[in-house]
Amino acid sequence: MDQQTPSLLHIHVKLLGFSLQSITPWPNNPSIFYLNGKRISRVEILGVVTSRDYKPNKFLRFTLDDGTHSITCILWLNHLTSPFFASRQPATLRVISDLAKCFADDIQFGKVARVRGRVSSYRGDLQVTVSDVVIERDPDAETLHRLDCISLGRRCYFG
Repeated sequence: MDQQTPSLLHIHVKLLGFSLQSITPWPNNPSIFYLNGKRISRVEILGVVTSRDYKPNKFLRFTLDDGTHSITCILWLNHLTSPFFASRQPATLRVISDLAKCFADDIQFGKVARVRGRVSSYRGDLQVTVSDVVIERDPDAETLHRLDCISLGRRCYFG
């Protein structure tokens, strides 16, 4: 990576679905992807919830459609039972677990959701592992997100 190129690795990169589908995995690290030669790991996407697969105390898998592509998202709900999270402080774990449950309740079919999280791959398909969700109530949110993505794409991601 060029010393002059700002890093996109530790920020949530605003993307449209079709741009997310164009990223490629970095061969040395499965949690890092390339977007036009720039390393990324986190994204922010926005779209309409078009599917919802809820497994209590395990996960919520849902799909967002932003008009350019459908994006699979996974929200883990097993923070209190999974050994993956065992090293975290119990108080912190409880807060994360409670937030995830609130997010799962908010994500309903037909709602417009803004999702931030890590890009990951599951069985060869890209997905977003959710860290936070905001249900948009502003009727212009989708248009503004699309314009932000286009502007950032020209200035930062693809320029």
